[in-house]
Formats: sequence, structure tokens, C-alpha cells
Amino acid sequence: MASNWAVSRSQDRVKALAREHLDSHAYRAAVRQELRALAGHDGWVWLLADPCTTVGIAPMAETPCPRELPLLIALKYQTQVNRWTELAAGPSPAVSLKFATGGDPARSELWERLLCRYGIVDVLSVAFADRWGLWGWLDLWRGPGSHDFSVEEVRYMAAMAAVVTAGLRECSAREFQGPGNEGPGGNATGHRQAVLVLADDLSIVSQTESAGPWLDLLQRGPAPHQGIPAEVLNVAAQLLAVERGVDAHPARSCLHVGNGVWASLVAARMTTAVSGTPAPIAVTIQDCLPAERMAVFELSFALSPREGQLLELSASGLDTASLARELAVSRYTVQDQFKSLFGKCSVQSRGALVAMARGPLAPAGSWAEG
Repeated sequence: MASNWAVSRSQDRVKALAREHLDSHAYRAAVRQELRALAGHDGWVWLLADPCTTVGIAPMAETPCPRELPLLIALKYQTQVNRWTELAAGPSPAVSLKFATGGDPARSELWERLLCRYGIVDVLSVAFADRWGLWGWLDLWRGPGSHDFSVEEVRYMAAMAAVVTAGLRECSAREFQGPGNEGPGGNATGHRQAVLVLADDLSIVSQTESAGPWLDLLQRGPAPHQGIPAEVLNVAAQLLAVERGVDAHPARSCLHVGNGVWASLVAARMTTAVSGTPAPIAVTIQDCLPAERMAVFELSFALSPREGQLLELSASGLDTASLARELAVSRYTVQDQFKSLFGKCSVQSRGALVAMARGPLAPAGSWAEG
């Protein structure tokens, strides 16, 4: 049982990790080692999420079932018990499977169709969300011979959720500040649109020739699934969840894939002329549009609604006088609000701010300083 002092010390160590400016992968790896000391586990799955759509991106995992990855992802999205979107809106961000099902894990489709075959006895699920968005979720698995997660372990994870969430959001913000995010004139654009066609079991039916470069940029999944990135499977699984009425968020995600490249993935149901045959799913991958990227930027930097409005209007090319008229405030108020934005985003000019928010697809000269 973790004492209040032990929980407080653990929170302090996670806060210190956030100050080390790690990338999201290194941050999660270090945080999990901290969590493991007070909430031991045999397997785990940790995804980030697009804060606008809650769809999973950038997965990290250690599980006994990598060959069943498509089924694992599909069932995770289609199972309402302890779904991350439900936890984020519920009274506690951390709940165990045994508690959520009243001791009957078979009420979880994910457990009944997959996890039970690997001897998983309990799963502790945590959603990392704040007022700006949902930044990820973590499932801790206990396998054969292990005991259920205790009430104290669940409370510990719930107590850690807010601290970890803040660190994940800061990791997201840093992705806008790395190399290749210079704005117009950068070299992070020009990728051809790609399409992958999937069956309802998330197997790949076909793909365009242009998919190759995108698959190299994304994190390829394990064999034997043709190295298809889990992000592709996640947007397709979200589409299936929407069709089943499990969730209403759109089946799309926006993510940073390195060197200033931001990808947009969208899943949609195709049509078929063959009666009785389910139409396949098309997942489109392309460069993230400036508006999509800016939406994530505003949440990552915890901008207020007024700050977000100011940024968007500035990106449209309005000068200070025009901004003041549009917002019904004085020029001095506009300038003060920009100073606040500069401090939050660690920039020194409106041009740099807009370039970082919109990225290299933003047209040159689309902002005014005066």
C-alpha cells in the first residue's frame, strides 16, 4: 500500500522528468518505470492521442500478442468498458477491469475475445486528459499467476494521472519547436497523398504506390502485418467504433512524424457494387493542413479561447488595428495579448508564432506585424 508520502514523492519525480524536455517516447518510458514501482504489471500498452479527436497515435507496448495486433486494436476501440473516452469523462481517470465489470471480466469484449486467451487476469486503464484535450491512455496488464489490481494501486494511478497528463501535453508542444518547423520555406512538405485499403478485420487489401514513403515515416507495426503502422489501424478501428455507435469522434488523426513533418490520417467507408459484400475501408495519409495543425497547437500550448482567436485572426493576415476592431478591444490590449502568447510559445514575433503554429504549408507573407 502506497503512503501519501510515497505518492507525493512519485509525483515529484514525474514532474522532474517533464523538466528534462524529453520527447514523448523517452518521457513515457521513464514514467512507466516510475509507475511500475507502485503498480507492478506484466504487460502494457500506452498510446498518445490526437487531442482534437481522441484517436490513438504513437503507440508503445509490451504484450504477449503482437501477432494479433489488428484484433487487439479493433477490440480496444469497440469495447466500451474502460474505454479511454469514457474514463476521461468519468469520476476517476483510472479504473481496473475487475472493478468496472463487478468481477466479471467477460463483460468486456476485449477480454472475452482476446485477453483471456493469454491469461490476463486484470487490466488497469488510465486516461490522461485535461481541460484542453485527451493526450493519451495507458493499459497495465497482469498475467497468469498475478493478483488483481488493488484499490490502493488504482488510487495511486488516479493520483498520478494529472501530473503525467501535463507532461504529455508539454511533449506535444515541443513537437512544434523542433527542426523542420520553421514555417514557409521549410522542407517538410510535398509528400504525395497515399491510400491504404483495409478489410473490416483491419487486414490490408491494397495500397497506392505513394504509401511507401509515408509508411517509412510512420512507426511500422510488428510482423506479420506487412509493417503497417498502428496509426493506420487506429483510425480504421475508430471508424468501426463510430459505425457501431460506441463513440462519435471522427476517424482521423494528426501527428508529428519527425523533422517537421505532420501527417493527417483519415478513415472512410468506401462503396461497392457487389451486393452482400461489405465495402472496404480507405485510410488516406497526407500532409497535415495548416488548420489541422493549428488546432493541435492551440491545445498543446494551453491557449485560452481568446488567445486562439487572436492567433487564427493573425494567421489570416490582419494587422494590429484590424485585430483590435475585430476583437472590439484596444490596440494596446492586442499587443498585451500577443506578449502573453509569445511567452507561452517561446517566440519573439508574430511571424514566428504563426509559422510555428501553421507550419510549412502556410502561405508566405500570411501575417502582419504592425
